[in-house]
Amino acid sequence: MIEFVQIVTTTATEEEARKIAEALVEERLAACVQVSGPIRSVYRWQGKTEKADEWQCVAKTTSVLIATVEAAIKRLHSYECPETVVIPIVGGSASYLRWLAEQLADLEN
Repeated sequence: MIEFVQIVTTTATEEEARKIAEALVEERLAACVQVSGPIRSVYRWQGKTEKADEWQCVAKTTSVLIATVEAAIKRLHSYECPETVVIPIVGGSASYLRWLAEQLADLEN
């Protein structure tokens, strides 16, 4: 059975978020990627508290493709340490999960 996941990353610009989203879908590493923003991030970096407006990408893919998606994000990303957080998809509407399976099933073999 296919295990679906969401992989989340953030970028400094909308343009970079769109570039990553389009590449992941065009390379068939994700069935879809949602881009939202700007969002406000507060985080620690190099010993200091930082604040930044960022754009968030949420990619729907499978557990088999996690490492490949992470490598693509790192290749396309401008950050020294890009965020990649993997969240299991434990359920959803049958029709949507079927659509995800159709988009990604042949990539798992």
